[in-house]
Amino acid sequence: METQYYTLIEKQDFYEIIENKYGELAIFIDARDGSPENPVLEFDGKKTALLKRDARLSVRLDDINEETVAPLAESEFVMIVELKGKMVERVYGVPVDNVEEIIFEGKQTRADELVKAKSKEDLLKSFGAVKVWSSGPQNK
Repeated sequence: METQYYTLIEKQDFYEIIENKYGELAIFIDARDGSPENPVLEFDGKKTALLKRDARLSVRLDDINEETVAPLAESEFVMIVELKGKMVERVYGVPVDNVEEIIFEGKQTRADELVKAKSKEDLLKSFGAVKVWSSGPQNK
């Protein structure tokens, strides 16, 4: 197993996890610079996930809504939607890697493109969302 080191971990303060009628999940986060390279989502099966976006940047998702835990743990892939405001910057699929513990390496700061929609609402409609879970510390 190859050890990867991430020089920067950004905490995503607010994000949404969406489920469509087929049980597929999408995670809406803030857009980051550059295209992702071999991204993967690590999930501890509890309240935290880490999107390893590329060799330089990981995005930490804390306080995952408890209703989202089972669908996320059962998912093999999720769709990541990066937004700039309400506009979709990029969309890509990532495999979900269920781990016992997420090991955070690097400095923590703040918090292949499939389809590019015109806005978040357009993407939600074309994705066929039936559930939206708002997650993060403000939902306690």
